[in-house]
This record gives sequence, C-alpha cells and structure tokens, in this order.
Amino acid sequence: MILPDATLGILGGGQLGRMFTLAAYSMGYRVVVLDPDPHSPAGLIADQHIKADYRDRAALQMLGDECAAVTTEFENVPAGSLEYLQQFCTVRPGPEAVRIAQDRIREKTFIRDHGLSTAPFTAIYEAADLEDAIARLQAPLLLKTASLGYDGKGQIQVSTLEEAQSAFGQLGNRPCVLEEMLDLAREISVVLARCSDGRQAAYPVGENRHVNGVLDTTMVPASIDEASRDTAVSMAVRLADSMNYCGVLAVEFFITRQGELLINELATRPHNSGHFTVDACATSQFEQQLRTLCGLPPGDTQLLSPVVMLNLLGDIWEHGTPDWQAVFSEPGAHLHLYGKREARAGRKMGHINTLAADVDSALEISESLRALLTR
Repeated sequence: MILPDATLGILGGGQLGRMFTLAAYSMGYRVVVLDPDPHSPAGLIADQHIKADYRDRAALQMLGDECAAVTTEFENVPAGSLEYLQQFCTVRPGPEAVRIAQDRIREKTFIRDHGLSTAPFTAIYEAADLEDAIARLQAPLLLKTASLGYDGKGQIQVSTLEEAQSAFGQLGNRPCVLEEMLDLAREISVVLARCSDGRQAAYPVGENRHVNGVLDTTMVPASIDEASRDTAVSMAVRLADSMNYCGVLAVEFFITRQGELLINELATRPHNSGHFTVDACATSQFEQQLRTLCGLPPGDTQLLSPVVMLNLLGDIWEHGTPDWQAVFSEPGAHLHLYGKREARAGRKMGHINTLAADVDSALEISESLRALLTR
C-alpha cells in the first residue's frame, strides 16, 4: 500500500486532475501534475507542475522519480508514455487498458469479442470500405473517428454511400467506425472502481441526458427497473475483469426502445457522469481513483441522497459572470468550478450537484438554477 505523505503523479491537468488533486490533499498525499498547459486547472494547485509534452521522456522520468504511483485524467495520453513510466513507478490504469479505450475500433471489437453487446458497427479504414458497410448496416448511421473524438466531436450522421464518402473526407480520411443510430429509450452509465486484486465497487447507475453530443445532466438513481440496473452493473464488472483493469472505469450504455442494453463506450478514468459522487455518495470517484492507485481497498459507494448533476458550459458566461448567488441560495445545490481561465461556448467550466428528496425534485431545482444562470 502507498500511504499518506507519499507523492502521487497524474498525467493531464484538466478538471478531472484538479478534483483528483483535491481528493489527494484531503487524504494527506502530495501531487505532481504533468501537463503542457502552464495554466492547467490541476497544475495551478498541485505541489509541482511539470510543463512538458506527454511524450517528453525526460519529463516522464522526472515524474516517475518523484512519485510512488502515477495515474491519468484522460485516455488520450500516449500508451507508450505509460509503458515508459512503468520503469520508474506504479502506473494505474495500465497501458494495455488505456490503449483499448483510445481507439473506437479496438474498443468495440474488444467488447464484442468478450461476449458483450454494442450497436451494430463496421470498421472503416479507407473509403473503399464504405460501400460494403453501407449495404450491411441499417440507416441512419453515425461515422465516428476511431480516435480523439469526444463530447460529440469527430462524428457525422449519414444515410447514403455518397454522404458517407463525403463525411469520411471531412473527418480527414482517417480510420473510423460506422455505427447504426438506434431508437433509444435512454442512456445510462456505470462508474466503478476495480483494485489490482480484483475487488470491485460500483456506484448506483446514472441516467444521462445529452445536448448537442455533450453531457448535460446525470440523474441518480436512474429511472430504470432493477433487472436493467443489475444487468448494466454486471456487464461493466465483466468488462473490467476482462481487461484486468485497475482504476476507476466508466461504461456508457444505450437502452433501446425494445429494452436491449448495449455498451456505447468506455472511459479509463473518472467520468463526467460520475461527478455526482462527490456530494451524494459516501466515497467520491476521485477518492476511489486514489484508493485503486495506492493499493487501498475501495470505499463505500452507497448513495446518500438522490441527486442531479448539471454541467455548466462556457455559454452561460456570454453576458458576464453568472449569478452565483442564485446557486448559493439553494441549500441542496453544490457548485463546483474548475478554475479555467477562459470561458468558451461548449467548454465545460463546472457543474452543480443538486441533492433532494427524490430525483424529480432535484431535477426541478436544477432546471430552475439553469434558467437563473442563463437569463
């Protein structure tokens, strides 16, 4: 076990790294951040900020020499950098798991090969692959880049071969996944922690609503039946076991109108849909990230209150600083701002967790706060 007073490292200095750093401080650890951005939210509060590229081997060795263990805050850190770091310290999650999550083709193939369901898809490596794929899949379809796509970026809806060919060019003629767009009843996610010895602890299932491809709200507990909840958690646990995973893992699911449960994608890190855990659970997802990194047993994932997480995007700063007094006037609302210097449309700047007696009440309060902040 790695105990308090030790120094931990994190690759990536965004909001997830910042919340990990705050959790580490509360438990008595020191933190070193490696991120090229001199104004990264986590770097601004860390004990040390190494300002370097994620492939800079001298910087990676400095991080590894300083730290007892290193984790990541986003899955697009080069897997080769994680492999290099393993020479110097413990690295969790490992490069093998991160490499799977970095590429939609590898990810969806891994899921399917381990007996779990996804939406029907075909890998597209070159334009010539599109004709056969269009013939086999049922429109409408989504063409998604295999790598570096998130929050609705890097994907285009298509229905015909001509549209798919045009979209493939717009996406840079890079490897893609062509996937059927299904008639969905809802979207949910499971966030869990898995230790190196295989112990797991899953949080209550969250129900997610997206706007323009970006997560808008997460409602917990999700409005699904017990059988669906149990199946989703079981699928997520099975996937983590198949990867021999160690860390916090988020698994996003589609539920179709027919009640079929399909895995959409993975995140090998704490997740936006898990932010509710900071105020509404016995142990936050960021403390779990630290626990799994340090070889500690997972914490209690009990839900202490129904909760709605509302994302705050840069759009609400359009007319100046939002009216935070409205948030503080609501006793069940908990504001979290990420310390980013510049507010831009669509940029995640913070979130509000609203606790109430039931999800409907929490949602009503969240929507009223949104209205007050955007007027």
